[in-house]
Order: sequence, then C-alpha cells, then structure tokens
Amino acid sequence: MEDEARLLSSTTGSDLGAQLRSARQNAGHSLAAMASMTHFSKSYLGHIETGLRVPTPDVIERYEQVLGVAIGTPFDPVRLTHEWLLDRPPLAPQLNPGRRIGGATLQSLEARVIELRHLDDTVGSRTLLPLVRDALDDAVVLTREGVYPDRLGVRLFTVVGELSQLAGWIASDAGKYQRAQQLYLTGVRAAEDAGDRVLGAQLLSSLAYQMSNVGNRDDGFLIARSTVSGAHDATPAVRALLTERLAWAAARCHDVETTRRALDAVDDAYERRSDGAAEPEWVYWLNRNEIDVMAARCHIQLGIPGEAEPLLRRALAGYDHSHIRETALYQTWLAESHARTGDLDAARALLDQIDTASVDEGSVRLKRRILAVNQLVHRRRGKVER
Repeated sequence: MEDEARLLSSTTGSDLGAQLRSARQNAGHSLAAMASMTHFSKSYLGHIETGLRVPTPDVIERYEQVLGVAIGTPFDPVRLTHEWLLDRPPLAPQLNPGRRIGGATLQSLEARVIELRHLDDTVGSRTLLPLVRDALDDAVVLTREGVYPDRLGVRLFTVVGELSQLAGWIASDAGKYQRAQQLYLTGVRAAEDAGDRVLGAQLLSSLAYQMSNVGNRDDGFLIARSTVSGAHDATPAVRALLTERLAWAAARCHDVETTRRALDAVDDAYERRSDGAAEPEWVYWLNRNEIDVMAARCHIQLGIPGEAEPLLRRALAGYDHSHIRETALYQTWLAESHARTGDLDAARALLDQIDTASVDEGSVRLKRRILAVNQLVHRRRGKVER
C-alpha cells in the first residue's frame, strides 16, 4: 500500500458502499469485472457496495487504483473517538463460507504477534514493517474468508487489532504518518469487533501520541484524555500507559497542571500492579525506566529541564542497550536537557556518542530527534559566542 493511500471513510458503511458502487458504474465496469480486477470475490464486493459489510482500507485502495478516482473522505479521529466512547457497534456480520479456522491457527497467529512485537525492540522499521503488514494482511483475509465459532472470532479480531497497532507504531517511526493513522483507526474497528475496549483505547492512544508529535496537538490532547476516561476496565499497567500519553499530550499543549496531575496518576496506577493480576502482553515493555523517561520528556517540554536530567540518567543506566533505537532516542532527550540548562559541551559530547544505526534502518523519528537537538545546540552556541 502506498504512503498516499487514502484513509478509511468516516461515513457509514452503506454511504461508502454506495460511493464505491457509483464509481464502478460510472467507469462502466460490472461487479464481476471489478472482482476480477481487484482480486476480491464478487459476493464480498457486492456485500460492501450494498452496505452489508464495512469496506476496509485495502478495498478502497483497490477501487481507487483500478478506477483512478478518490473515494470517500478521511477519518476524523476526534469524531471516531467520541463514537467509540458513546457507542458499541455490533459484531461484524457472519463471514462468507470458506476456510475453517481452528484453535491451532489462532495460537500460531497469536504467537506470531508476540514475536513481531518483541522484534520491534531490536529490528529497524524498514525491515520489520513489511513483516508485520504481511501478518496483518493474512489475519484480515481470515476474518473475511474464514469460518470460525464466535469464541475464535473474538481472538481473531483481537489479533487484527494488535497487529494494526504494531504496524501503525512502526509506520509512525518510519515517518509514514498517514499510513499509521489509517492502521490505528482500522485497528479500532477490529478491537470493537473483538469487544476489547481496552485494546481500542491503546490504538487511539497511540494515534493521540503521533498527533501530539507531528499533527494537531489539540486533537491529540482530546483523544488522549478521552481514552483515559473511556477505558474503564484498563488494568493498572495499561492505565499507566494511557495516562502517560495523556501527560505528554498535555505537555505538548503547555498545560502544566494537567501534565503534573497525569504524571502523578501514572505513578499511582503503576504502583497498583500486582503479581496475581494479568496484564495484556502488549504492555510488557512498560517499566519504571520508561515512565521516568516520559516524565523527563514532559519536564523538558514544559521548560524545566533541570528536573529531567536525573530521571534520564537513571533510566539510561538501567536500560537494555541492545535496544539501539530507544537508547539513542533517550540519549537525545538527555542531550536536550543539557543544552537547555546551558551545558552545551555535554550535549555535544552525548550527541556524538549516539549510535545512529536505527536511522539507517528507517527510524525517521530518531533522525528528526537528532536533527532537532543538533539545531538547538547550534543555536545556543551561536548565542553564547555572540
């Protein structure tokens, strides 16, 4: 899928289905011909065009490619968040007869999700994103063409939701922001089909984090706040994760009071963890070091870098340095704290030590951070020399 692929429409499935049908008919193609050109079944496209099925992004993209026209309008993330908070859509309609899916297939998919998620710690986005997208495409095909009982359907849609979140996160790291947003919002729909409101909150929170960094900060703040209030059944670690993203969104909007309250709430939620309480596997990476790094970043964003430096030093001292990208990212924040407190030599020395291998592996996020802090040091040194 190209970076410029349009987002899934925010209109209803029947409205968008009608747009797809109209575009096809205007081009003079029969439904059978469209099925042949897009490689979807005629019956599946018929259900989409009549509103019985919700069109997925890959269907919209195929129509656009074949017909040479833009179809639908982009998702409004804020609107979707409020719909998610206020409404619980029913499970997707029964899929067409086809492949029968058993427990062994689901176990294999679930294990693959965990494997790919942990690979993100050490493998660059350029290598990993195609693998995750392939796994996601396979899972989506199963939801569309497979036959399975409800209990396995819940697990299958959960796999799609988790893979969408992972693919979105990696795409965002690679600077493919539109694709990432599409993946996150598609994942929300899968989480709804699975009845997993907490996973939906994780997906929307991930989108809010991206928007706070490179999009509309006010919308990012609104979505982050809504996920915290809407994920009623979140476990302690998940609540800590959602709340620290709220803290970051608030800091990006220079809302000091909300940032401090959220950081306090992160600590409170994290301390409520217990050995006997199960947490989703996707929150495995959240620990005290990660929480300290986020708190430090918020302090820097709010203009109090002196509070950030000890947190970053402690976090980096205990960090697994085989995680090259994250280590480098956290070093850029420590370098920024040095630069903003006036220790430009320490900032420069730290920047020179950063292993930029992750940049070569496609981490636009790291590249942007290194560039931003380098420019900060250069500007401040220029002021000192004048």
